[in-house]
Amino acid sequence: MTKALIIGGGIAGPVAALALRRAGIDSAIHEAYERDAVGVGSFLTLSVNGMDALRAIGLDELVAGLGHPTPRMAMFNHQGRRLGEFGTSGTRTRGRGSTTVRRSDLYRALRDEAARQGVPIVHGARLVSAESTGVGVRARFADGRSAEGDLLIGADGLRSRTREIIDPAAPAPRYVPLLNASGFTRGLGLPGESGVMNMVFGRRCFFCWIPVGDDEIWWFANPPQPAELTPDQLAAIGPEESRARLRALFADDAGPALRIVEATDRIRYGWPTYDLPSLPVWHRDRMIVIGDAAHTAAPSSGQGAAMAFEDAVTLARCLRDLPEVPAAFTAYERLRRERVERVVAQGRRNSGTKAAGPVARLVRDVALPLYARRMAKTGGASLAWLYDHHVEWDAPVAAGVTAPRAPGRTRPAPR
Repeated sequence: MTKALIIGGGIAGPVAALALRRAGIDSAIHEAYERDAVGVGSFLTLSVNGMDALRAIGLDELVAGLGHPTPRMAMFNHQGRRLGEFGTSGTRTRGRGSTTVRRSDLYRALRDEAARQGVPIVHGARLVSAESTGVGVRARFADGRSAEGDLLIGADGLRSRTREIIDPAAPAPRYVPLLNASGFTRGLGLPGESGVMNMVFGRRCFFCWIPVGDDEIWWFANPPQPAELTPDQLAAIGPEESRARLRALFADDAGPALRIVEATDRIRYGWPTYDLPSLPVWHRDRMIVIGDAAHTAAPSSGQGAAMAFEDAVTLARCLRDLPEVPAAFTAYERLRRERVERVVAQGRRNSGTKAAGPVARLVRDVALPLYARRMAKTGGASLAWLYDHHVEWDAPVAAGVTAPRAPGRTRPAPR
């Protein structure tokens, strides 16, 4: 095995390339868009387990200085009542917590490091088809180019073309009835500890604001949207309508949401939420999917980037130790499927609490303080499965592991 084709140049693709390089495997990244993604997107929280995965391949220092520590989440109801506080570290990772970073900064750092280490990045290479050559894979792109490698890794996100090629009957991502809005502002003089995520379960809309450094505020909101809108309908929601919608949603809530929205010059509004709870077929022949292409989690999980990084490092370990590609893919799936599907399910549950009705709000306002006290007593043990996950790079991957059968579908025989 000497070369991998990686489809997708977001944040999962470069990490996969760098992990493979550490495992002794060359790769080339093929990105559909003509230009890079510098300046695109809002921000994300990279949890401690995601940082642990980067640490396994020496990328943690690269990322650590990009954002700001996010040690805790404080939760409030629409009346301003504090419901509880939760840490963002497990038991093994106590004291570190999550990091919140602008997506563009994370993308640029990973892309630049991949390029520095000699990974080719080809833009304008939109995957159309891929086929086995018997000893490898041939990928064909929309502009007529083609490329060959020993295997192909789809890190091409929610609308993955690789996923469709591997399994034309693959389920589509599932709509979660929430939109997303976000922005950055400063100069409001709001009190609060830097980095703490202040999460407000508003009467009509969920809102989160994070004080950052010298009087800066990063924020996001999740306007409920029961019926899925078309791309044209979303594009028709202009800046003034976006602001007016948020103003109406937060009109009856205590807290600073209205002030923050009004003080934000540029509001990003309207991208929908999806998840992908279970993908029956992750790989076929010498093609496989990772990250959102295999298991999209709603943003409320706080784990999208972390799961992609864990995937990339785990797949590189399997390919390093099991040189027969089918055996490596099988081992990878066995190591990852149960965990990522559990994360997706948790993200779905978290999303459901953001658009609660009157009865559900009452239940939540009683249950959350009890849960917070129990978490404090146990030192976060109930989330240790999530935050304490550790990828041991130097541990060899055993041969002969078999993947569990995915629910509801039978894996097609290799061709």
